[in-house]
Amino acid sequence: MNPTDLSPPFDRVLTGVEDTLLEKGFSFLQADVTRPLLEHEGLTDWQGFAESWNHLGLDRYMADGGRYRRRRYATFAVSGDTITRKKHQPHYQSRDYNLLNGGIERWFPAVTDAIATHPAMTAAIRTVSRIADALTPPKEKPPVWHVEVHQFRIEARPGNEGHPTPEGLHRDGVDWVLVLMVARHNVEQGVTTIHGMRKEPLGSFTLTNPLDAAIVDDHRVYHGVTAVQPVDPSQPAYRDVLVVTLRHE
Repeated sequence: MNPTDLSPPFDRVLTGVEDTLLEKGFSFLQADVTRPLLEHEGLTDWQGFAESWNHLGLDRYMADGGRYRRRRYATFAVSGDTITRKKHQPHYQSRDYNLLNGGIERWFPAVTDAIATHPAMTAAIRTVSRIADALTPPKEKPPVWHVEVHQFRIEARPGNEGHPTPEGLHRDGVDWVLVLMVARHNVEQGVTTIHGMRKEPLGSFTLTNPLDAAIVDDHRVYHGVTAVQPVDPSQPAYRDVLVVTLRHE
């Protein structure tokens, strides 16, 4: 991406995010920072996109026996501006990265075609892939990124808290991770913590508002999220996020 092609404040916003990632290995973006990045890549109809989280399938692979996570999943090949959806496939993580649920192929319900091609989805994928392209050394940058997309809803009930990262503090075994807040309804906590390679704490923040986001360099930091509990036990309580990961093909 040529910085001269970008008009303020977008160029300053993007440069600030990239500089923070280079310095710290992670960046917390509040919605007023994330929005111009996504709008530059075509973000529209956010409400229609967010509504799709009401139609996720139950995650039946929780080794802790939990029934608090709903999700959909899709994979893409991304090269420059070209986003190509791949044939539906299982999600796999080794137990080196996910001691709780790793080591098996997990077949999740597929992201619907309408959401896979939604302007909000393509904007999120393009934004993080452009940042990855800019920050990955040329000799290490793949011609095509393997991109995995997860729609997550974590539900909380009285006496049964929801765990956004039930595997605990972890790395994902990829190159880059984007976590984009979609909605929080009637929940408290859900604090994101970032730790270095020796597990030393580097920072913490809470994705609170729609379009709050975090980007992490998975080679440099661990991340985790504390459990969420309902504020009003008599009402539905949930935390919705989009997670986009990039790794070398």
